[in-house]
Amino acid sequence: MAGPRAVLAGCGIAVPPLQVDNHMISRIVETSDDWIRERSGIVTRHYVEAGVSSADLGAQAARAALADGGVEPEEVDYVVCATMTPDHYFPGSGTLVQQRLGLDPVPALDLRQQCAGFAYGLQTVDALIRSGIARTVLLVGSDVHTSLMPFSDRTWEVLYDESAGPLEEADFQWNSRFRHLVVLFGDAAGAMVFRAAEGEGGRGILGARLYGDGNHSEILHVPGGGSRRRPFVSAEMIAEAETVPVMDGRSVFKLAVTRMPAVTQEVLEAHGYGLDDLDLLVMHQANLRINEAAQRAMGLPAEKVFNNIQKYGNTTSATLPLCFFEARQQGLAPAGSLVAFTALGAGLHWGSVLMRV
Repeated sequence: MAGPRAVLAGCGIAVPPLQVDNHMISRIVETSDDWIRERSGIVTRHYVEAGVSSADLGAQAARAALADGGVEPEEVDYVVCATMTPDHYFPGSGTLVQQRLGLDPVPALDLRQQCAGFAYGLQTVDALIRSGIARTVLLVGSDVHTSLMPFSDRTWEVLYDESAGPLEEADFQWNSRFRHLVVLFGDAAGAMVFRAAEGEGGRGILGARLYGDGNHSEILHVPGGGSRRRPFVSAEMIAEAETVPVMDGRSVFKLAVTRMPAVTQEVLEAHGYGLDDLDLLVMHQANLRINEAAQRAMGLPAEKVFNNIQKYGNTTSATLPLCFFEARQQGLAPAGSLVAFTALGAGLHWGSVLMRV
């Protein structure tokens, strides 16, 4: 595709200060530190305080990305925001992030590809800049999963204060129905800002391969809270926990460990590269066991794959920028590195984006 490339100028993250370890989780659901580590690799995750939204976190990450890239807020002429936990049913989060940053009125676009949202956002940024529609684009991925956890005030009290326990048995059994949600997910945001450039030294987003297939929509979804039901939210839905994500973990695992390696190789080959040319693979952080299996399938050495799910859990649309930010901090993605950003999430959506950073 002709035209300027979308070159990464800056990257930033926002991680809530409240760190929740597996032992704390075991106070409110039936699980243990060993059980969680063995099945997911997760040790800790971070939760926002009540009242902090995904747009709040997203704006924090965006400010950090702008500062990292030396980009003034008034230079941003397009905002793309990926989230599965928006502040409201509507309006979308893009304008809320724009407002919190104090930007002039600019186009603000929301994406709803869940765990693949940031990958879809990278291709969107690439298209906006290559087409000449925008020159400086801010991409934000932010999610607050604690907003989906249907817990009582008493549960939160016991979670944060060991001396407040033990939790009443009825609450404990209710919470344990949602063990998959509590164990796996955390709150965080990540952002990247891109400038239009001629791709000096080959830098920039090189291309993407993205896919969607609704035939797998039932393996990861929220049953209630949409237009299929009337009203779209009801007391009955809440009582039956139909506003909480439902997941067929076994099916997700099988699809992820085959499709993520395949699409990564596909985007590399489309641009004349092979796996040996890749400097760093950043995969969506859903489960460490998934990523280890995908790494083995591709035959990549450990030094070319970076994971941080151990510290943050699954932060859906924030995982890719959060992972890249820390990899870069550790010197794993110096300027000129060839990096693939690969993800799979509900929808089913999956894909890989190739970038020379």
